[in-house]
Amino acid sequence: MSQHRDHAETMSEHDRHAPASGADDTAAARPAPPARPRRELVAWRNAIFAIFFLSGFSLASWVARIPAIRDAVGLSTQGVGLVILMGSIASIVGLVAAPWLMARFGARLGMIGVLVTVAVGLVSVGLGGSVLPSVALIVLGLALFGFGNGAVDVMMNVEGAEAERELGKTVMPLMHAFFSFGTVAGASLAAAASALGLPVAVHLPAIALVVAVGIVIAVRFVPLREELGDETADQPHEPLGVRIRRSLSVWTDVRLLLIGVVMLGMSFAEGSANDWIALAVVDGHGLDATTGAAVFTVFTIAITGARVLGGPFIDRFGRVLMLQVMAGIGVVGLALFIFGTQPWMLVVGTLLWGIGCSLAFPVGMSAAADVPDRADAAARVSAVAMIGYCAFLVGPPLIGFLGEHFGILNGLLVLLGLMVMAGIAAPAARERNRVAPQRRGR
Repeated sequence: MSQHRDHAETMSEHDRHAPASGADDTAAARPAPPARPRRELVAWRNAIFAIFFLSGFSLASWVARIPAIRDAVGLSTQGVGLVILMGSIASIVGLVAAPWLMARFGARLGMIGVLVTVAVGLVSVGLGGSVLPSVALIVLGLALFGFGNGAVDVMMNVEGAEAERELGKTVMPLMHAFFSFGTVAGASLAAAASALGLPVAVHLPAIALVVAVGIVIAVRFVPLREELGDETADQPHEPLGVRIRRSLSVWTDVRLLLIGVVMLGMSFAEGSANDWIALAVVDGHGLDATTGAAVFTVFTIAITGARVLGGPFIDRFGRVLMLQVMAGIGVVGLALFIFGTQPWMLVVGTLLWGIGCSLAFPVGMSAAADVPDRADAAARVSAVAMIGYCAFLVGPPLIGFLGEHFGILNGLLVLLGLMVMAGIAAPAARERNRVAPQRRGR
């Protein structure tokens, strides 16, 4: 019965795109793509795993070499912040441009193009931070790097949601776990390169080569969809202005904005944890720096582990219940961390905090893309990604401001309210356009 209700909700959501007569049959009238063999589906899924990995791998490789790059060009701490800001701005531009790039070039060429752009950006950063010390080269490189990573974030999530739908089971959290695996691999290799005295002009171009070759290999297993042409057959040359209006129209969708609230709250909690947990352990609870680092490690293990294991639970209990339970777990964990007086309370609280905010971002991406039209899906994913990334960007500085004036632990109290809001907004992520039950067993 729930599947029928979900289908009915989907149809009412898209009636405005249908002709006046027979509107309720619009989705049914579209020929469904033929079922893919299990081998093709698994290869497609694994290709998206690889693309998530490459994105995280490239990001951590650059971030881990920031100290060496700073020293090579003599940047101040404020200068480093401004350079990073340029990359962040470029990422937002990439998020906005991704739907148009996907519509214009398709998923395969689009992902190749933007990850090769990432690779070129890494080469520029490597040269500007070592052999040819130049802030301009670094900024140019980060602009390319940020644009490419922002764009691929939308593309790989749209593809991941599509693969998830055809597989008939939740795999988006695991895909995001592969991003985390990529960051671990990238950071580890960067640490080894630094220990060996390898200049960034060698290290980052080598990473760029891995990223470029990896994406060319991975996208071979991303299907070229005949149905993409069917969706645009009526308007093969849709004007840019029309595409822009369609992209902007998603911001009037209340359901999508509520999904954004879920992602805002949990992304805020995740981003703030990444930047402030270790310092909160030291300055807020008076423990040593080693304990602070260990507690942060607990958080990274918790969030990655929950993403690896979360998919089957979502399939069993549904997105809404899981998001609500996770919000509750996160609130309990954060309260333990803030008000706890014993080290074990901090560890348990951090563990629950990490688990609590682990699934909202991948589930939000799946929910945003849960519409029949792929162009709409890309625009919707782009919108919620911007909300999520704005939380990542704004959250840590806001916590820093509050911590400066009220104490770091008191500054973290704002996260409790945001997690509660995320739990309240969770019903907006309810499953729609579910695959047929027989596909789940394949």
